[in-house]
Amino acid sequence: MKNKLILISLLIGFSVSAQMTAPQVDELVEKTMKTFNVPGIAVAIVKDGKVIHSKGYGVTSIITKHKVNENTLFGIASNSKAFTAAALAILADEKKLNWDDKVIQYIPDFKMYDDYVTKEFTIRDLLTHRSGLGMGAGDLMLWPEGSDFTTRDIIHNLRYLKPVSSFRTKFDYDNLLYIVAGEIIQKVSGKSWPEFVESRIMLPLQMEKSKGNWHRIPDTTNVVTPHVPLNGKLRITKQSKNSVMDAAGGIFSNVSDMSKWVIAQLNKGKYGPENKVLFSEEQHNEMWAPQTLIPANTTPPYNTHFSAYGLGWFLSDVKGYKQVTHTGGLEGMVTQVTLLPELNLGIVVLTNQQSGAAFSAITNTIKNTYLQIPYKDYVEMYSKRNQEMTGNADKATEEVWATVAKNKTVQKINLNKITGSYTDNWLGEITISEKKGNYYFTSKRSPQLSGEIFFYKDNSFAVKWFNRNMEADAFVYATYDSTGKASNLKMKPISELTDFSYDFQDLDFNRNK
Repeated sequence: MKNKLILISLLIGFSVSAQMTAPQVDELVEKTMKTFNVPGIAVAIVKDGKVIHSKGYGVTSIITKHKVNENTLFGIASNSKAFTAAALAILADEKKLNWDDKVIQYIPDFKMYDDYVTKEFTIRDLLTHRSGLGMGAGDLMLWPEGSDFTTRDIIHNLRYLKPVSSFRTKFDYDNLLYIVAGEIIQKVSGKSWPEFVESRIMLPLQMEKSKGNWHRIPDTTNVVTPHVPLNGKLRITKQSKNSVMDAAGGIFSNVSDMSKWVIAQLNKGKYGPENKVLFSEEQHNEMWAPQTLIPANTTPPYNTHFSAYGLGWFLSDVKGYKQVTHTGGLEGMVTQVTLLPELNLGIVVLTNQQSGAAFSAITNTIKNTYLQIPYKDYVEMYSKRNQEMTGNADKATEEVWATVAKNKTVQKINLNKITGSYTDNWLGEITISEKKGNYYFTSKRSPQLSGEIFFYKDNSFAVKWFNRNMEADAFVYATYDSTGKASNLKMKPISELTDFSYDFQDLDFNRNK
């Protein structure tokens, strides 16, 4: 009965006001948290230059039970990319660089797999996910947390990442090239990426609590803890503190500060009562112009006819209105920022659990009221979809481990064939070793990539990582030499739901002599 009353109140509210009231938002968020098992969420709504809703819900941690409020800091992850684009726009306004300058003008050591691509690669290309690299290529240098790769290492290792498509022909999301963009900002401005973003964007906009990375937060008592669902229960996972990835996803912010960022974006770079200029309207238009096309979904209710990536933003049309949006994801934290500029509307949703369905349900429900789209229960819809997808993926994964269990009698012989040390050009050395009858996979440079390895079937094996929060168990495929020992190993994720940043498919290990 309670759910029916909520639905009736939502429908009445939508038809009368064409926007959600604060109690309706509260009901929506509470239902979302309960359905998707999210401990804490913060939501802001900006309309016509004013913050009409800014509130925290739930707790920062299932252990401390501290309440989330509008000032609670979340890792906004890839929503940081729009700040990188804005930083470059500011430098372009100052005539210190141009979007189509070649990257090698600023970073002579920059080198892609193909020499032509290296020579032609521009600053614009760094931000538009059209490099030819596969989705998330090289992200294993950043995730899981705890690897020892430096920015210099990442820039150097780009040359080893093989393209999967021709240069500038296809959208494939990446993180590493935003790190390169951050280096250009430092070389041109003389300030590190977080220093530049804090002094030239956050300070003018009075984003007083926000910082460029975890290490720059002076007081961490009001920062959320990341959570992951595992076997139906929530677990705390490691906080993301890797400053190498700042320009791709390092910022910690809150809905109070992000509202100021959204207002400046909707105001085409102007801010404050005096309409001061953060970046020019010319640069604003550049950032919101389609750069890389993405296949569009034309189905109701949004009837989207175009989809593209701009500079730090996803672009599309929804019900005839332009939409500018981005999401962000770290282990245990996901976020979304959505702008409908023609409606002068902005929606920010920050969460401390990694369910993208949660922010999507909240954003779409709020957005639909302004688009005057009839009510749809996105919480229920996404919940059913998640259950179906997870169920199918779990079934496939369970079948793999069932096969592993059946083949234990023959696994020792097969595993002996692959023991030894191997090197991939960009991830470095791994070892497969035996101890007391068990076999282990260990990465030298990324210690979290450590787990037990089992024979699966034929020439394939399965690694179960010790860190179960990763949810990224992987296949290992061996190629044998004339002596019967493995000479080469390749990998791929076992589950189709594995996050794309675990790009095992890009690895190519050769046995060390």
